[in-house]
Amino acid sequence: MQDFLVQINYNAWILPALLLIPLAGALVLLVTGSLSSDDGTLEGAPSARMVALLVFVLEFVVSMGLWWSYDPAGSRWQATYDHWWIIPWNARLSLGIDGISLMMVLLTTVIMPLAVLGSWTSIRSKVRSYYALLMVLTTGMLGVFVSRDMLLFYVMWEIMLVPMYFIIGIWGGERRIYASLKFFVYTMAGSLLMLVGILYLWNASSVGGSPATFDYDQLLTIAHTHKAALWLFGAFFLAFAVKVPMFPFHTWLPDAHVEAPTAGSVILAAIMLKMGTYGFLRFAMPLFPSAAMTPWVRTTILTLAVIGIIYGALVAMVQPDFKKLVAYSSVSHLGFVMLGIFALTLQSVQGALMVMISHGISTGALFLLIGMIYERRHTRLIEAYGGIARVVPLFSTLLVIVSLSSIGLPSTNGFVGEFLVLIGSFRTHPFFAFFATTGVIFAAAYLLWAIQRILFNALDKPENEHITDLNARELTMMGVLVAAIFWIGIYPQPILRRMEPSAALFVRTVTTGQANVRTAARGDR
Repeated sequence: MQDFLVQINYNAWILPALLLIPLAGALVLLVTGSLSSDDGTLEGAPSARMVALLVFVLEFVVSMGLWWSYDPAGSRWQATYDHWWIIPWNARLSLGIDGISLMMVLLTTVIMPLAVLGSWTSIRSKVRSYYALLMVLTTGMLGVFVSRDMLLFYVMWEIMLVPMYFIIGIWGGERRIYASLKFFVYTMAGSLLMLVGILYLWNASSVGGSPATFDYDQLLTIAHTHKAALWLFGAFFLAFAVKVPMFPFHTWLPDAHVEAPTAGSVILAAIMLKMGTYGFLRFAMPLFPSAAMTPWVRTTILTLAVIGIIYGALVAMVQPDFKKLVAYSSVSHLGFVMLGIFALTLQSVQGALMVMISHGISTGALFLLIGMIYERRHTRLIEAYGGIARVVPLFSTLLVIVSLSSIGLPSTNGFVGEFLVLIGSFRTHPFFAFFATTGVIFAAAYLLWAIQRILFNALDKPENEHITDLNARELTMMGVLVAAIFWIGIYPQPILRRMEPSAALFVRTVTTGQANVRTAARGDR
């Protein structure tokens, strides 16, 4: 009984706490700003780096309770919190998680401490501001995953856009202004259309004398049968397709990844791209199943997903910049996610969710490794290396392991998700599944070729002969991610068990919603 009460109390405050802890950390850094020196050291207090690390470690520890308090058999909202927010608009601070958002929250809280460690020596100016922005960004990202009020969701969606804009624009590479503006404009353009759709639904919810609402569950029943469903789906589709990013909305991504600092690239790949696919799972398809499952719409999206898989892999293969190669690989991997979602089988949806998690871990690890070698050699060009496995064996071993996981080698995390996506998609769309399979082959080609040129060719450049191997901080970061790679690859059942009821509910909601709309249409005739 006591354990039950502890769980109830924990679930009552956990989600608001996860949103407030990073904001409190950012406030601490801002308040102590007058005491900060150029390197972020506070007089009589820990450095800004240490404050950020402690805040994100606390965030991770607090969030891990969700893993045990979450009921794997439940498909509905858990750990809910609801409070008035903007009373005249009937908007509420309504929070909750299901099996899908649970994994996105935990992925976020795992990645953020590693992002701080990855920035430990590379960020040397405006350190306090940098880590404060990371904390505000974290609140925005977590808010996207736990919001049950659509206005709150939109606010959080926009909150996380601003910090990343400044992180790229201030601490990025030579073309950082161009990359940050492109990232901002692309994302904002899609977001404004989504806002129009949200406000349209809010106004439509007031029909019949009931007050207008932004409540997600209530809007589900309204949006299913709305006559403007196709247009509304288009508004949501554009916002989420840009964020995924789907082909041909992907052109902002390589620039943002290449110019962003290491932590920015890690967060973009591991977390922020997942917001697009999460948006399809949570909003676009459940709200407008008839529009999403319209044959020509579904075929178009599946076609774009497969094009993205193949195109991203082929373009990655010819990149001279290792960071840009990994950036284009994200276009390919997220194509698998979109294929799995729109194939709409339980296996394919679970596979899509596993790819989301695995891509976050493996690609985040690749960007961390690229950042480590860049700090030592100040170049990301593949041709600038060669044979460095003889000089940095620890780095080389980890790069091989992470690359194999990104390829999808059995017993690594990448295999589980892609296998489920392809098996599940083959049941409903064998043609698309067949062509998507070629993406696995191309992934092996571009990554193994890059590894060969970086690690195993002749050590023929004198500047590579004295590179230092990884230190304890870097090994700690990579150890966490490598452990996750093998754990998910060998024993994914605990994650699949927690996601399965929510994935099944998603498939059922879209399928029955589509069927109900068709039945109503026949009745009207």
